[in-house]
Amino acid sequence: MHSIKSAIISVYYKDGLEEIVRQLSSKNVALYSTGGTAAFIESLGISCHKVEDVTTYPEILGGRIKTLHPGVFGGLLARRNNEEDAAQMAEHRLPYYDLMICNLYPFEEYVAKGSDPAEIIEKIDIGGVSLIRAAAKNFNDVVCIATPEDYQPLLELLKTQDGATSLEQRKRFASNAFKTVAQYDQAISEYFMNTTTEKVLRYGENPHQKGSFKGSLEEVFDQLNGKELSYNNLLDVDAAV
Repeated sequence: MHSIKSAIISVYYKDGLEEIVRQLSSKNVALYSTGGTAAFIESLGISCHKVEDVTTYPEILGGRIKTLHPGVFGGLLARRNNEEDAAQMAEHRLPYYDLMICNLYPFEEYVAKGSDPAEIIEKIDIGGVSLIRAAAKNFNDVVCIATPEDYQPLLELLKTQDGATSLEQRKRFASNAFKTVAQYDQAISEYFMNTTTEKVLRYGENPHQKGSFKGSLEEVFDQLNGKELSYNNLLDVDAAV
């Protein structure tokens, strides 16, 4: 069992994050975060270290570079039982991270709503994907949370196991993380190949879940008004037909 003593958090959507942050703070976990996420955490009255203070670099290139630095990735990739890694971490005074929470830029959402191509390109996440891959690769020592669907399981561990996690639990989170990245890259590949036939729905069976539809609804129905369709809307349409 490994205890969570420090966490790095960088998310696009803040929904569902508050309870996790409060749980971590109550256990005196050191929090590190980027721009908007740091502002969100501080708005809760909880202090956190800004990543740019660790890297000694501000966010640059319009936010394209925030976390790509040894000050971030050293703490995610360092092997706790490796003496050489430990010596280098001490030499460069780099912090360790036991937990990484990230969700990616909503690339598929911007494609689905027909955004300008330049805006869509900016929603190709680089740093987030790298954070997820690094934390998931080092699942022996790091908990990797790459999707809001894993927030509730994490909360349960924080409450019932006092923030400690087993190797099997960390490996399961890592598996979900690599699956998330694979699906994300597939969506980007399809966009560049102009083969995207999957419409991202407003949400899945429940608001916190994703949903999609493969095909062309516009060839069958004209939507006269209302919000973008959700998974449940389509079930209702199917039942009516």
